[in-house]
Amino acid sequence: MPRATTDRFSRAHQPSAKASSSSDKSNGDSSSGRNPIFNTERFGQHILKNPLVAQGIVDKVTPTTRSTFLINKNVQANLKPTDKVLEVGPGTGNLTVRILNKQNIPEQRKLDIIIGDFVKADLPYFDVCISNTPYQISSPLIFRLLSHRPLPRVCILMFQREFALRLVARPSTNLWSRLSANVQLYAKVDHIMKVGKNSFRPAPMVESSVVRVVPRDPPPPVRFEEFDGLGRILFSRRNKTVHGNFMAKGVIEMLEKNWRTWCAERDQMVEDNVNMKAKIEKVLDDTGNTENRAAKMDIDDLLKLLSAFHDVGIHFA
Repeated sequence: MPRATTDRFSRAHQPSAKASSSSDKSNGDSSSGRNPIFNTERFGQHILKNPLVAQGIVDKVTPTTRSTFLINKNVQANLKPTDKVLEVGPGTGNLTVRILNKQNIPEQRKLDIIIGDFVKADLPYFDVCISNTPYQISSPLIFRLLSHRPLPRVCILMFQREFALRLVARPSTNLWSRLSANVQLYAKVDHIMKVGKNSFRPAPMVESSVVRVVPRDPPPPVRFEEFDGLGRILFSRRNKTVHGNFMAKGVIEMLEKNWRTWCAERDQMVEDNVNMKAKIEKVLDDTGNTENRAAKMDIDDLLKLLSAFHDVGIHFA
């Protein structure tokens, strides 16, 4: 994939200028709905216009806790003096202004702006992330943040309501999914605020929510590709038995190929007529998961099953 271009510049924060021509007004443009520098319309971003919601998001940042993106340095919103805050998708700056107002340092050192594709661009160091997320990059954004090193201390993120509820879903609930398990393996996630459609311009078709994501530091010593590979099999049909999902077309062949690769890398003898189906069924029987269902399995259940497969050389990535 081509690397995104990133244009960086710094400047002191200044209040946005009022519309200077009647033509802007006739087109429905205003300082709160259009940003000529960032051109948010091309990203389909819904601009947050509700000041109470914007202030509430900034206030949720506590010590325990493809758009443009900003780096706000040394923010004093109950943060450490040395903290840097990454804002993704600033739009017209309604959140940015409230973050900047918390600063207590010379204005010319408050703000760095990077224009580029967040998913592709190199990220600088940051302690906290705040985002009114362009919803089409919701999943890439959260996994990009969780894979960033060093880990941020906390992220306050706005998502589409259904996506946010899947992030905080628990086992045995309707929204428990591969996304839920993957994110909760690496972070503690809390739903902290509902945001209505009318808080945005233009109003989206869906409701929104704000979540707090606190990465687990240090992260668990589990390869994401392995955990996600197991999840792909189990959650393909979350209410079907675990045994039934492993017997699906192509799964046994894929696992046997991975097993042969694993043996070759360790110079181990490979059986000519290996019965991979029997190997899988033995692991499922030994762990008591043959009749279990992904919809009811928590992260500990998934990790124990993954470890049992690894013990016999069966891998998922």
